[in-house]
Amino acid sequence: MTGLGVLAFGDSITNGGGELQWGVALQSWALWVARGLALPFTSYAVDGARVEDVVERQIRAFERLTGGDPRFQVGCLYIGVNDVRSPDWDAVAFEARFRTALRFLSARCERVLTVTAPLDLGRPLAADKVDALDAVIERVAGEVSALVLDLRPWGARNLVMTDHVHPTAFGQIDIAERALAVLERDGVRVLVHPSRMIVYSPSWRERLKGDVTYAYRHAKVSARAAWLQAMVGRT
Repeated sequence: MTGLGVLAFGDSITNGGGELQWGVALQSWALWVARGLALPFTSYAVDGARVEDVVERQIRAFERLTGGDPRFQVGCLYIGVNDVRSPDWDAVAFEARFRTALRFLSARCERVLTVTAPLDLGRPLAADKVDALDAVIERVAGEVSALVLDLRPWGARNLVMTDHVHPTAFGQIDIAERALAVLERDGVRVLVHPSRMIVYSPSWRERLKGDVTYAYRHAKVSARAAWLQAMVGRT
C-alpha cells in the first residue's frame, strides 16, 4: 500500500476521548486501526457530527488544508448515529449525503471502511430507524466497493457506556480489532492488534467500584428514557 496512512471522518465515536477505563485511555477506534497497521493517522471527526457535517465541514476542511489531492491507504467513515437518533431523521436525505462522503473517500483511498450502527442504540431505543440507517450504509458501500464493518449485534457491559451510544475505552479497541479483521480479510497486513498494546490489572475494589458506578449511571439513563417515552405517549 502507498499513501499517507489512515484518513477518518465521523462524529464523537471516531473522534474519541473520554474517561479512562482501568487506566486505559479512550482513543478513537480509527486511531487504533492506524496503530495496528503502523500507519500515520489523520482525522477530521468532530463530536456531535451528522452526515451533513461530514460533507459540508469535514470534507471542506480537508480540501482547504490539503488541496484535496493527497492519497491514503485506508479511509474510515462512521457516521449516522446522531442522524438516526434525531427527531428529523430522513433516510433519503442521509443517503444522498452519505453517498457523497463515501465517494469522496473512495476517490482518495486504496480502501474505504464504513461501519453500521448497533441495533441496541440509545435510550430510548432508535428502534426501526437503525435498520433503515444500516440498509443505506450497506447499499451505498456496495455501490463504491467499500468494506463494511457490521456492528449491528455489537454491544456489551464493558464495551458501551450507559447511554448505549458511546464506546468505552475497551469498546473502541474492540471496534478496532473487528475493523482490522475486515481489512485483513481484504489483504491488508495487520502488524499488531490493539488489545496487545494495552496493560491493565484492576483490583477487586476497582472492579466493584466500576460495577457500582455503571449500575448507578445506567439506572439514571433508564429512568430518563422511561420518562421521555411517557411524555411522548401523552402527546
